[in-house]
Amino acid sequence: MNNMPRWFNDAIFYQVYPQSFCDGNGDGVGDFVGLISKLDYIKQTGFNALWINPCFDSPFKDAGYDVRNYFKIAPRYGTEEDARKLFEEAHKRGMRVLLDLVPGHTSDKCRWFVQSAKPYRNRYSDRYIWTNSGWARPEGYNWVTGNADRDGTYMLNFFLNQPALNYGFNKINDPSWQISYKDKRVKPTLRAMMKVMRFWLDRGADGFRVDMADSLVKNDPDKSATASLWRKVRRMLDAHYPEAVIVSEWCNAPVAINKARFHGDFLLHHGDKLTDHAFYKRDEAGKSVAYFCKTAHASAHDMLRRYVEELQATRNNGYICVISGNHDVVRLSEFLDESERRLAFVFLLTLPGAPFVYYGDEIGMRYIPQRSKEGGFHRTGSRTPMQWNDELPNCGFSSAPASKLYLDVDRRPDAPCAERQMKDASSLWSLVRELALLRHSRVDLQAESDFAVEECSDDGVLCYRRGERTFVLFNPTDQERESTVLVGKKLFELGSATSNNGATLLAPQTAVIFEK
Repeated sequence: MNNMPRWFNDAIFYQVYPQSFCDGNGDGVGDFVGLISKLDYIKQTGFNALWINPCFDSPFKDAGYDVRNYFKIAPRYGTEEDARKLFEEAHKRGMRVLLDLVPGHTSDKCRWFVQSAKPYRNRYSDRYIWTNSGWARPEGYNWVTGNADRDGTYMLNFFLNQPALNYGFNKINDPSWQISYKDKRVKPTLRAMMKVMRFWLDRGADGFRVDMADSLVKNDPDKSATASLWRKVRRMLDAHYPEAVIVSEWCNAPVAINKARFHGDFLLHHGDKLTDHAFYKRDEAGKSVAYFCKTAHASAHDMLRRYVEELQATRNNGYICVISGNHDVVRLSEFLDESERRLAFVFLLTLPGAPFVYYGDEIGMRYIPQRSKEGGFHRTGSRTPMQWNDELPNCGFSSAPASKLYLDVDRRPDAPCAERQMKDASSLWSLVRELALLRHSRVDLQAESDFAVEECSDDGVLCYRRGERTFVLFNPTDQERESTVLVGKKLFELGSATSNNGATLLAPQTAVIFEK
């Protein structure tokens, strides 16, 4: 791999939504003290890397994706010293920590924006994208007017309170206010973001997951200008922080990895992507047609086609990172039952690249519909507190009264919880742990080992080889299937795979990992 930190090859990431993970001070909101207290759990489960959702100072109109101060930890999570301790304690356990970087916009309460909105020229006047008239609202973007003394409208990058940082434009349509991305007036924006990165890397962070990484330069349809800025970031990292990793939220691996030079790119649930085909896909009537739905009888070829193309295109340049879910997606348990999720985890933890597991997915936490919180809207139901145990009042998440919780916990009698599943060898948690430890123990199953499809049928049978000798074979359906691939020494088996006249008979819902 091209300047790839060696630790990334064996990384299995656990995504922590900090406000919902563990409350260490009893105020009803998760924090770094609580997270530190659960590092041993994360390590025991088999994860050796963390991605932490935004933890910087924020008004929390978008759950922290509206940053007010990149150089300060949000007080509800703790202090800079708590962050340093988190990095130190993670490193003691052989774990790495990625912070969530939001480079495309800030909060409208950010000091940079407050200064940029002033009616006179100052060092921040060009830090955000403004038109040259309070009445101008050019088509193609969202604008806010009448909210500042400055004579101009400003561009939004997402929500109303998230003004777009100015990295310039690739194609200039109106030179009266649009600035080229090569212009010296916008270069301080990238320098400021790299300063943020250096600040946290110097304090012990191991890299960043980058939110909306493709959103920097505007009027940039092929993302070539945006990619050129990220190449500058990568050169800085290679020169001064060679062990640091950046993973993009781009969902276009050939661009993010080959052109922008990210170490990895998230494979989100967007249409025609692997995660959609494998886990989430439904037809127009709402019926699941996902590959791991046992009654869908979906084509393995249709699921893998585009993924294999992108995998081949990015070979030796970076990792495609498949996720179990995240804070923006309805939880996996809403789409697949537990038997189906078991096979899905075999898939996730045997693919190349670095897998990411959303907190609580390892115990089958549910989506809990409730009132929108901090811009979550329908996503709020996927952001509920981690279920640690059966203790009242709040399943071990917090000692605060239920009315003070960031979000309510799953209060159903059969709510999944970590402590109970850790004692049960047949639980989903135990399965995830077994698979994670197997991946750590076999180089063939890690990120950069070869991936080759051995069998890929329209009746659901799928077999791929990892490395030189390790194979993974699936029948996700509710019917017996036959595979032309002969099973060797079994390393893991879910269901049943037996020899049958020179072929392999696969019981319904079977996954087997073996070597030859």
